[in-house]
Amino acid sequence: MDPYLDILGQRIRAARRELAMSQERLAHEAGLDRSYVGRVERGEHNLTFVSLVKIARALGRDVAALTKGLPIIQNDAAEPSVY
Repeated sequence: MDPYLDILGQRIRAARRELAMSQERLAHEAGLDRSYVGRVERGEHNLTFVSLVKIARALGRDVAALTKGLPIIQNDAAEPSVY
């Protein structure tokens, strides 16, 4: 599992819960499938930018609010990471 997807999913779930919104309602408001939203929240799915925008709008948030301050995670690869 990619740590960035895990963090993003946690942030989406936290925002949804702050609004007392079910996954089903978020999916409906965003025009996405409920199981897709569940996979995103669990960090299991690498969502597209368009889907991220749809989710952010359904939550009444800006995409930047969901992605701001992501930690720099060093990978084990020999290649330098771009930040």
